[in-house]
Amino acid sequence: MTKILLMGNPNVGKSVIFSRLTGVHVVVSNYPGTTVSYTRGFMKLGEETAEVIDVPGTYTLEPTSEAEKIALQMLNTGDIVVNVVNATNLERNLYLTLQLLERGIPVVVALNIWDDTKHLGINIDLDKLRELLGVPVIPTVAVTSEGIKELVENIPRATSPHTPARTRNERWAAVGSIIDQVQLITHRHHTWRERLADASVKPLSGGIIALAVLVSSFMVVRFIGESLIGYVLDPLFTNLWAPVVLKLSQLMGGGGFPHDIVVGKVIGGEVNFVESFGLLTSGLYVPFAMVLPYIISFYLVLGILEDTGYLPRLAVLMDTIMHRLGLHGYAIIPTLLGLGCNVPAILATRILESKRERFIAATLISIAVPCAALQAMIFGLVGEQGGQYVAIVYGTLFVVWIILGIILNRLVRGFSPELLIEIPPYRLPPWRTVLQKLWMRTYGFLVEAIPIILGAVVVINILYFFGVFDAIANFTAPVVTGLLGLPKEAVTALAIGFLRKDVALGMLAPLALSAEQLVVGSVVLAMFFPCIATFVVLLRELGVVNMLKAAGVMIATALITGGILNLIL
Repeated sequence: MTKILLMGNPNVGKSVIFSRLTGVHVVVSNYPGTTVSYTRGFMKLGEETAEVIDVPGTYTLEPTSEAEKIALQMLNTGDIVVNVVNATNLERNLYLTLQLLERGIPVVVALNIWDDTKHLGINIDLDKLRELLGVPVIPTVAVTSEGIKELVENIPRATSPHTPARTRNERWAAVGSIIDQVQLITHRHHTWRERLADASVKPLSGGIIALAVLVSSFMVVRFIGESLIGYVLDPLFTNLWAPVVLKLSQLMGGGGFPHDIVVGKVIGGEVNFVESFGLLTSGLYVPFAMVLPYIISFYLVLGILEDTGYLPRLAVLMDTIMHRLGLHGYAIIPTLLGLGCNVPAILATRILESKRERFIAATLISIAVPCAALQAMIFGLVGEQGGQYVAIVYGTLFVVWIILGIILNRLVRGFSPELLIEIPPYRLPPWRTVLQKLWMRTYGFLVEAIPIILGAVVVINILYFFGVFDAIANFTAPVVTGLLGLPKEAVTALAIGFLRKDVALGMLAPLALSAEQLVVGSVVLAMFFPCIATFVVLLRELGVVNMLKAAGVMIATALITGGILNLIL
């Protein structure tokens, strides 16, 4: 089977071209021995099926990061390279193109973002560029599919010209010579998108824009999530599923150990989907009706921010602040990903250059960045007491993120390099790509979360049946009740937090806690030991020693912050 590699600099539209070539039937995998992920799919190439791999973005074949090392290794496994080039930044992109030509592998160049060259006053002589490179060069606009058909037709015509190896200086000189011969830039006035792009990275205007974007995103996430719950999922569970559960409860005799595992506790002939804690009640209601709506809304907003080109600008804007935390601005990207799920967020810390940065970023994400599932429970459980209590939870986490980052910056040895990041132009998001990513991320959450939640329900019922939680509650009562001001039964939620934090927070609902206690419980659960999926990734990313250090920081921070909140509230 022919293996086609999509290679290019970050943010040149490789993923969009990949989705155009392969459709939605794709597989995301980690490269063997690493946590660097890549996407692969399949396409029809004439009468044959070809495998297409979206290689991690790289600026050079002289790797400076883990992702670039993997890109170089994957190059040796491909038959054809589709080199995706940003037509609006030809000079920087052609350095990688020349390196690929020196390797002797068949190459076809996709000159992407072709539509913006006209808007920017950039004129490129395609025939001359094809002559100088010696390979097919196809202008494409991936977001609208323009040029994709011609690109597919030219993949079998990919050529490998006999390009001699060059030194770094010789290569840049060759790039300059090509640019002089093929590119002409004419004067033009700035568009409103360019003026907005400039304003987005200036401290004052950029701060206002960032605040507006984040507040708007927060409101949209909550609006979509609450609407799905209130108008779609709650009615489905209440009107359609509850009668089925009650009928099954009657058939199972209305009680007993098997009944409690399958159906949960049914009181007064009514099903409380949050508190019953059975496989068919809480086991389905929590992931589908409490968490999934916010997962959908968050990943929709995140996909839009990614594809408009705003997130890199936010990274530039946050660079100075992040340096105070021992990081650089690009660390804001994993941090924002953590608001969806801590697992991909910690994997994304691979984009940070030093071990010191990765340790600080991963620790801060695990402690002070609640995932979408946990946020859903915070909105649903704490939000019932009033919006001000939700604000206290988020305000506390933000303050801890800042203070702990400053402390770690002083204590953890190492360096924080300067920010080097590609900033794409602002574009209208391609809805097909946004929705495709939304589906893949949502499906991934369901595949991961549902087995864990159902397993947690079974385990919790068994431990309750044998009195294990009562013994643990009695042993830890001085800390849970004395320091945190929570009933000793809350230790069950803290223990279950290792499996799933959103489920753990939901377990506080039956305890009739005050609003203040819910705030303390939410903050402690958010900061306490990570869920099992995050724990595994932290272990792989940081190693045993640094993982134990991070865990110690988490536990200490959770107990100190919870104790202070208990005293204040």
